Amino acid sequence: MKKIFITGGAGYCGSRLVPFLLKKKFKITVYDILYFGKKFLPKHKNLKIIKGDIRDTKHLEKTCKDHDIFINLSCISNDASFELDKNLSKTINLDAFEPMVKIAKKNGIKRFIYASSSSVYGLSKKRNVKENHPLVPLTLYNKYKGMCEPKLFKHTDENFTGIVFRPATVCGFAPRLRLDLSVNILTTHAYFNNKILVFGGKQLRPNLHVQDYCDALLKLIKTDKKLVQNEIFNVGYQNMSILNIAKKVKKIVEKKLKKKISLQIVKSNDNRSYHINSDKIKDKIKFKPKYSIDYAVNELCDEFKKNKIKNVFKKNVYYNVKTLMKINAK
Repeated sequence: MKKIFITGGAGYCGSRLVPFLLKKKFKITVYDILYFGKKFLPKHKNLKIIKGDIRDTKHLEKTCKDHDIFINLSCISNDASFELDKNLSKTINLDAFEPMVKIAKKNGIKRFIYASSSSVYGLSKKRNVKENHPLVPLTLYNKYKGMCEPKLFKHTDENFTGIVFRPATVCGFAPRLRLDLSVNILTTHAYFNNKILVFGGKQLRPNLHVQDYCDALLKLIKTDKKLVQNEIFNVGYQNMSILNIAKKVKKIVEKKLKKKISLQIVKSNDNRSYHINSDKIKDKIKFKPKYSIDYAVNELCDEFKKNKIKNVFKKNVYYNVKTLMKINAK
């Protein structure tokens, strides 16, 4: 039974990943600062939850001993959250990264998987951005994500495998639900407000369902090191403009609710636009996403219908920026 150490495992992606890996018979340790609490993770005999800060190197070194695989999901996630406190974001997203890699290697961990971001490409007019495309970050969040990647590969060797994956914008339901991501935002407004506001609309976005995110990680955990050592993988599914995503959401929610949803376009200063190619991960390790945007929208609507997700516009836990502001994260 392999033991996996996951930093940031109590967040949006982690809250779906952890129960998924537990079902696959892994032993899991989640190391998380718990800005959003731990109630979204299951109680399980093979799960240990440790409240910890990745900047606390002594605590990190002590707690990640005796693990086989290290997955780093921890970061101040997305541009808006990053801008709240640039020093906080730099210390977590950049400064803490290389010491974390060194600790993992020192403790004899065999494989380190880093969740970077496809937003490192920033702005590109190319229709199919592959992993060797120049990084043109538009924000510090994108920049630091990209800067960490070579810091991992600097320390890899035959006993320490390093892998980077660049997921597209994630969507769909997870226990620690985020409603501040493009598909999820649009679906929430359509379902509860009967109205969708599209900011800009022409920007291209690659999308990835959160279950595909989990399935990709499982593949990166299990694949022979010769195929993944020092590799970077784009992981995305459907590339679509924000406007076309909104139109898709409108159609699905109208069918679900049997009522008309209005759609309005407003100006935006968000210029990030990129169209990623994910052939490499398909060709090299036979992974191909299978959960569509349609699936994500339908899944969210079905969860909303259960009436367990309440106060969607007021509850801070659904929004990274609101939560970080409320707790005055440091």
